[in-house]
Amino acid sequence: MTERASIKDVAALAGVSFKTVSRVVNGVDTVLPELRERVEAAVQTLNYVPNSAARSLKSGSGNTIGIVVDSIDDVFFASLVSAVEDRALEHGLAVIVGSTGFDAQRERDQLALLAGQHVRGIILAPVGDHSDFLVPRRRTLPTVTIDRSIAGFDSVIVDDYGAAKRAVEKLVEGGHTRIALVGFDDRLQTAQLRREAYFDVLADLGQKPDAALAPPVSHAADSVRPVVKKLLALRNPPTAFFVANARHATAVVSVLHEIGRTDVAMVSFGNFSLADAVSPSVTCIDQDPYRIGTLAFDRLVQRFDDPYLEPEQQVAPTTLVERLSHALPLPVQK
Repeated sequence: MTERASIKDVAALAGVSFKTVSRVVNGVDTVLPELRERVEAAVQTLNYVPNSAARSLKSGSGNTIGIVVDSIDDVFFASLVSAVEDRALEHGLAVIVGSTGFDAQRERDQLALLAGQHVRGIILAPVGDHSDFLVPRRRTLPTVTIDRSIAGFDSVIVDDYGAAKRAVEKLVEGGHTRIALVGFDDRLQTAQLRREAYFDVLADLGQKPDAALAPPVSHAADSVRPVVKKLLALRNPPTAFFVANARHATAVVSVLHEIGRTDVAMVSFGNFSLADAVSPSVTCIDQDPYRIGTLAFDRLVQRFDDPYLEPEQQVAPTTLVERLSHALPLPVQK
């Protein structure tokens, strides 16, 4: 088609009424699944984009965006959400924040609720791949992913592999070869890339992967507390920790102080508020979540202006913030 499709075109192709198309496009969940599938297929085939101005006048919407993240009390996402809210206010937009708890079904429910609220767009830190939900709504519900990506959608990420490699190499430079990975959650793209970098650095030292030094953990911060104690109780314990995220790093610092083992070297992937206040201060990979949030919002606004833009992946820079924890000396052999 040389002109943009109308709601009449979608209804005709799907073999349904205008009202049914309107309900599907606006996220109403009372449409029969068979009819919904036909409408969504027609929307995708015709690249249908509803008249957002008319839709806003009718529903009272159009001035709200949604953001869905792992947890709103996570230091990384708290800063990121703050950036989105700041930019949204500058544009006269409100923000609805939802959390997934690292649960893909809950994430799907959050997306459906936001679609039902007629938000103009969504910024999403994906746990699952919800392409079947998002693709048919690509033009009507612009979505930008953060931290992780979904194929075919805009994303703002960091070079997880490269930054993690730099972090582990910093520990190696200090003479550490017995390094543990703490905070690995195999459900997340980011965690997988960071573990890959960790193993690659150790492979360069001639070491084979040791599962005992890279145990999986849940997303809860306190889940690493018994892990840290178990690692340090090994017959040949690690002398350094590479902690895969700031959420777990705060717990690692806490338990090391509790058990009097602040002699263990450490680098955290992700900065956190007390990293430079504790002793020894913690060396971190700073992802600058505020900048990531700003980039994601700005891309979403571009999508409002032109829903036909080609998907773009932006890689935000990271910084290795060198403090003291990476440079702790090796323990004296008894």
